[in-house]
Amino acid sequence: MLKYLFRGFTFKLSMKNIYLKYISSFKGLSKEIWFLAFVTFINRAGTMVLPFLSRYLNEELKFTLEDVGIILSFFGVGSLVGHYLGGKLTDKIGFYNVMSRSLFTTGILFIALQFVTTFWALCFAVFFIMSIADMFRPALFVSLKAYSKPENQTRSLALIRLAINLGFIFGPMIGGLLIVSKGYDALFWIDGITCILATLLFVLLVKKKDLHSHSEKKEALSKDKNFRILQDKPYLVFLGISFLMGMIFMQLFFTMPTYHFKQFGLSEDYTGLLMLLNGVLIVLIEMPLVAWIEKKKFPHPKLFLYSSFLMGFSFVFLLFDNFWQILIFQMFVITVGEMISFPFTNTFAMNQAKKGYEGKYMAWYSISFSFAHILCPILSFAIIDKFGYKTNWSLTAIYGLIAMLLSVWLYRILKNKTTFTTD
Repeated sequence: MLKYLFRGFTFKLSMKNIYLKYISSFKGLSKEIWFLAFVTFINRAGTMVLPFLSRYLNEELKFTLEDVGIILSFFGVGSLVGHYLGGKLTDKIGFYNVMSRSLFTTGILFIALQFVTTFWALCFAVFFIMSIADMFRPALFVSLKAYSKPENQTRSLALIRLAINLGFIFGPMIGGLLIVSKGYDALFWIDGITCILATLLFVLLVKKKDLHSHSEKKEALSKDKNFRILQDKPYLVFLGISFLMGMIFMQLFFTMPTYHFKQFGLSEDYTGLLMLLNGVLIVLIEMPLVAWIEKKKFPHPKLFLYSSFLMGFSFVFLLFDNFWQILIFQMFVITVGEMISFPFTNTFAMNQAKKGYEGKYMAWYSISFSFAHILCPILSFAIIDKFGYKTNWSLTAIYGLIAMLLSVWLYRILKNKTTFTTD
């Protein structure tokens, strides 16, 4: 009896230690970062129409699947334009103005989207909405530098990612219930209202702050007025790594759902549960993992190397697809790979950015993922159609291998320059 009581006490003690370590990983973050995380959660939880947009276009508006695919492709193009414009505007008018105006305008546009029903009008509307909505992202990345101490910047991003994932967990779940009870119209209103609400919370809770003084920014821009990102060789290599990671990660959203059904006959709820596993792992593990990695002071290129290996290698498991449970293991491995590098890619990009050009640097960082967003479904589905899923998984693993080689090259470039830090 005493032995079982002792085991129970030891288990409770270990669980308490895990809980305390988890809580301690959040310490030291500024109140502005917590407010930004809260606003981001409200915004992402409210963006609940997006997972159901393909079904809305097909079932409610009666577009063919081919037309639906064309309309949705404008998301990627609009996102790319939005990231580029957001970066330029952030350097010109400041991240705070870009974030507040982008959020508010997106809310109005989401409400208006329900009244657009023709093909080309929807293509333009989707492109325009994403161009405005994704101006927010480069500005958000720059705001992390303004509101965080240098040593907390990576954990600040990890907290924002946690808020995004919590929003993605709750948003589709609430959206599904709304569609069943109130129909699709309610979703557009909720999406728009939550964007506007997020804007109000942002303005009320987050105090406006400039990353640099006007004189500092003017001096930096005049000193480097002929500077182009193409001159920054390490950053170009880094963008290549980010693009390849995006090509791997986007498989989860584009090709994996169809693979679940075609190979294993799994319905949409199983796909939803697997995506839920990704979000839950990030919520539970990422913050403590980031805190541990920061203490170990791994150079960023080494983290990109480890991450590229795990993300690419996770698709090797799918070459042995005799049982559907392999999907759980694959999701676990790719999520661990994602958590090792994704919070640190933002930190690396900001550390590499020249003063006065932070918006432009973060825009190109976001654009690297936008290119993956556009190219991944086109290339992957073409390969699947001609050669099958296993060929696509093999190519995806090769993306990881190339990203690993680029990470080694980046490490050597920075080591020779002796200028990179591990913050």
